[in-house]
Amino acid sequence: MKNTPKNIAIEKLFPFEGHPFKVQDNEEMNALIESIQEQGILSPLIVRPKENTADEYEIVSGHRRFRAAVKAGIKEVPALIVPLDRDAAAIAVVDSNLHREHILPSEKAFAYKLKAEALRHQGKRSDLTSEQVAPKLATEIIAESDNTSKDTVKRYIRLTNLIPPILDMVDEKRIAFTPAVELSYLLPEEQTMLLSEMEYGDCTPNLSQAQRLKALSIQGLFTKEQLSAIMSEEKANQKERVKIPAERIRKYFPKDYTITQMEETIVKLCEAYHRKRLRDRDSR
Repeated sequence: MKNTPKNIAIEKLFPFEGHPFKVQDNEEMNALIESIQEQGILSPLIVRPKENTADEYEIVSGHRRFRAAVKAGIKEVPALIVPLDRDAAAIAVVDSNLHREHILPSEKAFAYKLKAEALRHQGKRSDLTSEQVAPKLATEIIAESDNTSKDTVKRYIRLTNLIPPILDMVDEKRIAFTPAVELSYLLPEEQTMLLSEMEYGDCTPNLSQAQRLKALSIQGLFTKEQLSAIMSEEKANQKERVKIPAERIRKYFPKDYTITQMEETIVKLCEAYHRKRLRDRDSR
């Protein structure tokens, strides 16, 4: 599939439909924009012709470069045009991004799901069991290519059943991966009830609580009263916490900062303040 890059107008390029990886306007994006403004795009995008359209293309690899080019005001970008069908392109989208250093759980979950569906469409085995979300052979192929186990792949795909606000909490490390997998078995309306309970009590379920909530859901016994009883339990590792509403401090942080990033920054500032107090004390 070797060919020569071609300059393509920005308005003729479109993100891959169902692209599972987030393109964020953060410091890394700002650095990429500066680089493109100074040197242009050094590595061409990989695109494929859009079906049933003339002279329009879908991006397979290079979504961050595309976003940076748009923000930098670039009118054309170099791209390699490759004649891939939807499924082959989906697999290429996933494979070209999974090597990144920082992958959010939600990104990996939807990436695995997208690739599994593409492999199934390509004619792979589809012998599903009640415990499988993706075809067995598809999960094995993904596991081998990503140096993990097929069970891990299936557990990540389970996360795609979480409602967005709870999945965001997994990305922010407020809910651990294993409890999150258990919570993915709850019905959407049960997850919504759980979200309200977490917000009200400023708490998240541990593994034991998540497992019991899952069991109640499967048995058809999930109720608000049962949920409140389980979530109101005091955890063995529960500690006194300082609570600051996010809206009070959000204006002091970049817009794309997560709650976890804000918390880490506050702790670092407190550490710096503590060191300053010690220096001031010692200098007296």
